[in-house]
Amino acid sequence: MSSAIASRRYALALLEVAIEANFLETVTEDLLKIQEVLSGSRELLLALRSPLINVDLKSRILEEIFGKEVGEKTMIFIKLLAHKKRANLLPSVITEFASLLDERNGVINADVKSAVKLSDEQAKELVNGLSKRTGKKIRAKMSLDEKLIGGVTVKIGDTILDGSIQHQLQLLKSSLLAEPA
Repeated sequence: MSSAIASRRYALALLEVAIEANFLETVTEDLLKIQEVLSGSRELLLALRSPLINVDLKSRILEEIFGKEVGEKTMIFIKLLAHKKRANLLPSVITEFASLLDERNGVINADVKSAVKLSDEQAKELVNGLSKRTGKKIRAKMSLDEKLIGGVTVKIGDTILDGSIQHQLQLLKSSLLAEPA
């Protein structure tokens, strides 16, 4: 089984149990803490991936680092990962868990690039428009793209909405060069 499939299965199992047992908020907060530690510790990531470190030692390492920081149920889950020889999947399980939680809550991520910084009003209007278009709540990540002449581009999943001036000019050029019907 590929690691992506395994990560998604573990994340889905954790999500379902957390919802059923009513500790979703706690486990979500715990996973954010774990993700923060993992993203700041290359050594910990290497230890979790290392085939030279046995299952019991990985479990003790995780217990030592997170035992007092996360809830008991979250700790049981990450120790289970270690005992199933899947500790290396912890970062991707956390990512999958967040993705599944977003799906459940009807939230999608949008990557918005603009030529100039959008005002708060413009950003709010754009997000509202995207929300109406998709029927979902939008979590927008705004950034500047110096390559754009003007306008914005929005990437939602595999879909790209290109409202840049450069794109509009390309469309105009194509229509002018097209043979008359």
